[in-house]
Amino acid sequence: MKKILLLLLFVSTGFGTWAQGVTLQVGNPASEKFSVERLQRIDHLIESNIDSGYINGAVGFIARNGKIVYHKSFGIADVEQKKLMDNDNIFRIASQTKAITSVAVMMLFEEGKFLLDEPISKYIPAFAHPKVIDLYNEKDTTYTTVPAKREITIRDLLTHTSGIEYAQIGSPRMNAIYAKSKIPGGFVADKIRLADAMDRLGKLPLTHQPGEKWTYGLNIDVLGYLVEKVSGKTLDQFFKERIFDPLGMKDTYFYIPAAKQNRLVAVYTPDKQGHLVKWSASTLPGIDFDYPKATGTYFSGGAGLSSTIKDYATFLQMMLNGGIYNGQRLLARHTVEMMTENQIGDLYINADKDKFGLGFGITTPASSAKLGISPGSFAWGGFYGTLYWVDPKEHLVCLLFIQNWPLPHYAIQDKFRALVYQALAD
Repeated sequence: MKKILLLLLFVSTGFGTWAQGVTLQVGNPASEKFSVERLQRIDHLIESNIDSGYINGAVGFIARNGKIVYHKSFGIADVEQKKLMDNDNIFRIASQTKAITSVAVMMLFEEGKFLLDEPISKYIPAFAHPKVIDLYNEKDTTYTTVPAKREITIRDLLTHTSGIEYAQIGSPRMNAIYAKSKIPGGFVADKIRLADAMDRLGKLPLTHQPGEKWTYGLNIDVLGYLVEKVSGKTLDQFFKERIFDPLGMKDTYFYIPAAKQNRLVAVYTPDKQGHLVKWSASTLPGIDFDYPKATGTYFSGGAGLSSTIKDYATFLQMMLNGGIYNGQRLLARHTVEMMTENQIGDLYINADKDKFGLGFGITTPASSAKLGISPGSFAWGGFYGTLYWVDPKEHLVCLLFIQNWPLPHYAIQDKFRALVYQALAD
């Protein structure tokens, strides 16, 4: 009986106390079953990529059971200004913004503000009666449409199955259609509002029927506007009050305060000879690479944030904890489980056969075979070369932050993933 009572005590308080108590702290790699010697292979990987001229610098991060076993910076943050990379440098995290916006959406879902299978047009009327593109004239960007078979739901947006594509980096025809209506891709320094752009987007055609395919697009920007409409706050206010302040994320912004702008890492791109040069206005016309330093008003829920690796790791640790961090509960455990399970049925998001949840890509048994990442891990990355994943089975939070577009040697990301797992010693 005494053993049963002790077991019940552990189940009722031990796991809950553990979950609430797991905050990121500096740990001992050996205590967390990592080989110190094998972790050094990550150093060699990053250093060799710098020596080969593929990247100028990077920051890597690994935590297990909330214990930070690897947090190192390498190389240069700004070549022209001769600034070395530092662990607290700020990076444009681009599409890693999507996970934070998705959490904001699910926080409002938990408050009963809406259901996921309601039409988005109930809250943003511009999206009522959607149409799907039929015939497209490439010469003058005119097109014909057919009615959509159903309305776009909030769940469609969370899973990127709505039929909305990306502006500026999407298909040529949708790039042209969106450009004509001045729909930005998310990196905005101008004094424009999310509400205005999303209302224009709602009147434009979908690339396919809702629910028919997985198509990466401006879905989470639409949901950022939903958060604004339902909460009565701008997206940056909501993030600060409901997510960043409770989690202690002090270096995550849409537009970085002047006092911190010197910590922003420069973006580099390969020239025609393959040599890295600083991003300029001609690198990708229409995208302002210096947008984090602007005093902007466009809060892109899909791409607008900049952050440090430690701040974003804190956000991910909250998800790994089941929605709680340092005693601050943002989401219920069941909601986190919903967000990190397959929500797209028989569809796949890539050739590796990953699935998608509500804001996260999900590793399947099929995609696990590629690098050994545990099935059920959830992940994404950013346009400028940042990536992350969370492995609930191994209690891992892993990130690699770079600022290059495009990465001239994308294998560094897969090699980093593989080297994390080869360093596990249990």
